[in-house]
Amino acid sequence: MKRVLLACCITLAAFNANAQSKGKKPVAKKTITKAAPIAVALKNSLDSASYSFGMAMGSGLKGNGLTTLNYELLVRGLKDAFGTEKFLISKEDSQQAINNLMVEKSKAKFAVNRTEGEKFLLNNKKINGVKTTASGLQYMVMKQGNGRKPAITDTVSVNYKGSLLSGKQFDSNEGKEPISLPLNHVIAGWTEGLQLMSEGAKYRFFIPYTLAYGEQGAGQDIPPYSTLIFEVELVKIK
Repeated sequence: MKRVLLACCITLAAFNANAQSKGKKPVAKKTITKAAPIAVALKNSLDSASYSFGMAMGSGLKGNGLTTLNYELLVRGLKDAFGTEKFLISKEDSQQAINNLMVEKSKAKFAVNRTEGEKFLLNNKKINGVKTTASGLQYMVMKQGNGRKPAITDTVSVNYKGSLLSGKQFDSNEGKEPISLPLNHVIAGWTEGLQLMSEGAKYRFFIPYTLAYGEQGAGQDIPPYSTLIFEVELVKIK
């Protein structure tokens, strides 16, 4: 958690009057003076840790697209959590409020990813050899297989590499042994796409964010709303 620094820099601003009348010169602009930040002394380990909690919380929230909070209510929430006061909203509603705000900010921050993905898929489906399923998954057959096709309950052995639309590769097992995974425990694009393949086949998948890692993304490598490209070889059905 984070303890928010409540010392605010107060900016004194004066309106600039530019009114002009007969025989009079424009009113001179007033100088804007900024008050110096209030000095805060960290007197003991509790003070230092409290401020550090604030730094950590603020940095994390800022990294997710937030630019400000209602600091008065933030501190109220902290005090109520440590004390015995009745909360203003239920824990369930508080989690929903957080989720709603983060989704809203994420949409604004990563809107370009969503737009680029939609534009890419719209143009990509026009390319000869690219097929599109009802869900929006796009794929291209790189090599046909001759074995059986997996069911959603199967575990499969695959070789793969994944990249963003920018071409940046975020994952691969190249040079390693095939990886085994259950089809009902992977992203929806893989679950659907691999059931189209026969053993020995190699496909290229173009997966919209709704069938990939959605609004959240995955770690530092896959931002929210990312359309992903995978090359997958179905080695074996276990």
